[in-house]
Amino acid sequence: MTRRRTQSGVTLMEMLIVITIIAVMVGVAFPSITSGIETLRLRSASDLIVSGMNSALNRAERWQMPVEVRIERGNNRILFATVAPGYAREVAMPDGVTIERIHPIIPNLDESLPRHFLIHPGGAVPRIGIELKNRKNTRRLVSVDPITGVAQVAEAAP
Repeated sequence: MTRRRTQSGVTLMEMLIVITIIAVMVGVAFPSITSGIETLRLRSASDLIVSGMNSALNRAERWQMPVEVRIERGNNRILFATVAPGYAREVAMPDGVTIERIHPIIPNLDESLPRHFLIHPGGAVPRIGIELKNRKNTRRLVSVDPITGVAQVAEAAP
């Protein structure tokens, strides 16, 4: 009596087909994944600026101390500081997110120079707007509402 051996395993052809299917799925999904990461970076940068602005506005009112907001477009960062020691905060933009424009736009002003805004305790809130852009050219505008004194995020017009 002869026994027949059964072989188990995966053939080379089956393995190649599975690898090809996985490669096609990754190729289709990759652009949407990278787009999602760029959007998350832009949202994260917007949220950091809103948090910094609200902190500066709160600091000016509670501690009755002026707060300087320095926006450095060239260095891609925003600084919040008071004259008293102990309050200095820096918000650096994540990789792929840039400060595109600072509002209000002043004609004939060199946009590479830092812009300074001063938040006075009990005074009117300055109209500050920071337009951000990511690699996919998606734009967000982080602004301070001068009536409510609250920082907010909106989609910026191209």
